[in-house]
Amino acid sequence: MSPDPGPPSASSAPDGAAVCRLLLVRHAKAVPKHQPYDDIDRPLSKRGKAEAPLTGRWLADSGFEPDLVLCSPARRTRQTWQLAVPALEDPPPALYDERLYNAAPSVLVSAVKERARGLGSLLLVGHNPGIRELAAGLCRGGPPELLDRLGKGFPTSGVVVVDVPGGWQRLSPGSGTLAALWSPGD
Repeated sequence: MSPDPGPPSASSAPDGAAVCRLLLVRHAKAVPKHQPYDDIDRPLSKRGKAEAPLTGRWLADSGFEPDLVLCSPARRTRQTWQLAVPALEDPPPALYDERLYNAAPSVLVSAVKERARGLGSLLLVGHNPGIRELAAGLCRGGPPELLDRLGKGFPTSGVVVVDVPGGWQRLSPGSGTLAALWSPGD
């Protein structure tokens, strides 16, 4: 698949408002829940530690460099982002927000709207099922093969890129277009 790496500020919605770009990243594979950790403290597995840097490399190679990162404070989401960052030429600042830990899509949308004002692109590192439900709920359009893949799931270390015409305040169910979808198996 060939993503559209053009900066979101270069495009305009019909009403003249900028197209914002939301990048959704599901954390890399973590150790199983039965390990001796509280859920929030579960670290990445060996596989997760190998795949998280690939996420960063894909973001850099595709030209999808966010202005800001919102990340769940869970250990596995923090590790995912920390392992992805070295691939980025100019890493954005990251904010760790407790509301994002295992959050429902409505909470994720609220956090994005609150933090994304004035930004062209924001990356959110989160957890299933909320991040998958958010991705599927936002995308009303996009290439049918990508929409079909998204409907089948959101793999660990995967990235979903959603373009939102009209700005962040219009971020709501069905407001986005699926621009790209990547996972380490691609």
